[in-house]
Amino acid sequence: MKRRRDVLAVLAGALGAWPMGAIAQPNERLRRIGVLIGLPEGDPEIPERVAAFEMGLRDFGWVPGRNIHIDYRFATEIDRLEVFGKELISLQPEVLVTSSTFVTAPLLRETRTIPIVFVSAADPVGDGFVNSLARPGGNATGLTNNIASMGGKWLELLKEIAPSIQRVAILFNPASAPSRGEYFLQPFESAAASIAVNALAMPVHSAAEIEQAIAGLAREPGGGLIVMPDNFTTINRGLIIAEAAKQRVPAIYSTRQFASDGGLIAYGADLLDLYRRAPFYVDRIFKGAKPAELPVQSPTKFDMVINLKTAKALGLALSPIMIARANEVIE
Repeated sequence: MKRRRDVLAVLAGALGAWPMGAIAQPNERLRRIGVLIGLPEGDPEIPERVAAFEMGLRDFGWVPGRNIHIDYRFATEIDRLEVFGKELISLQPEVLVTSSTFVTAPLLRETRTIPIVFVSAADPVGDGFVNSLARPGGNATGLTNNIASMGGKWLELLKEIAPSIQRVAILFNPASAPSRGEYFLQPFESAAASIAVNALAMPVHSAAEIEQAIAGLAREPGGGLIVMPDNFTTINRGLIIAEAAKQRVPAIYSTRQFASDGGLIAYGADLLDLYRRAPFYVDRIFKGAKPAELPVQSPTKFDMVINLKTAKALGLALSPIMIARANEVIE
C-alpha cells in the first residue's frame, strides 16, 4: 500500500501549503476550474484522485490559491449530478473536469460552450462526446480509461487465475456503462467462444439485482464474474465484492480499489495516472487551445493487483509467474 500512503502524504502537504482561503499573488489572474466527480463525498478514493489531479496541475505551474481556484463537487445520483453541474456552470469556470462517462453526459447536456475535460471515458465516440478520437470536434476532450479489447483480456486473466470456470458473466448497469454495456460485450463474447467458456451478459440496475444475479450465477459450479467499469459498479463495489465472496465466485474488476477492498484481481488503466495527465488539457485550454482540436488520449499505464488473501479463501493456487506479473500483491 506504499503508493496510497505516499499520495495521501502529498495531498496533506498540498492542503497545508495552499489553504482554501489563499489569495492570488499580485498581478496574477486567478483562473477557475470546476471538477465534478461521480463518487460519494467521503469516498476513500477521493483524496488520491484530488491529489493526483493537483500534482499534475502544479507540473504546469498551476497552483490552487495562487493562480487557480478549483470548485469540487461529488455526487452519484443523476439528479444530484445535474444539480451540481448547473451549479458549477453558474460559477463560470474556464474549464470543467469530469471523472467518467456517467458524469460527462449530464454536463454536456447543460453546456456545449464551456470546455470539458473527461478523465476517464471508455467510449467517448460511441457515447457521443466527441466526433473522433483524433479530432473531437466539440467542447469536450480528455482521456479514455479502457479499450474495447479489455473485455477479452479480463476473461483471459480470470481463466488463468481460476482455470475451472466454465461460465462467466459480465455484470454492468446499462444506464451507466459505456455504450450501455455494448462496448465491452462483443470482445468478451468473442474471447469466451475461443476458449469454450459460456458467456453471459448480466445487466443490473439496483443493489437487490446485484445480489440476485451473483447468487444465480453461483447456483451451478464453474461460475466466474467480470465486473464492467462504470460509476454504478464503483459505487456498489463493497456489495459486489461481499456477494462474490459469500457465493465463492471468482471475480475480476477493472480498477485497483476493488482488489484493495477485498476483490480477487483487478486489471485496468491506472486511474491516478489519468488524473495526473488530465491537467495537460487544462493547461492547453488556459493557453488558448480548443477542445475540438485536442486529440483524446488512451491510457499508457495499466495496473494488475492480486489479493492473495481472497485467492486463498476461494481455494485458488496462483502460479509464481502470475504473482510476479502483478504490479501489487495484497496479502
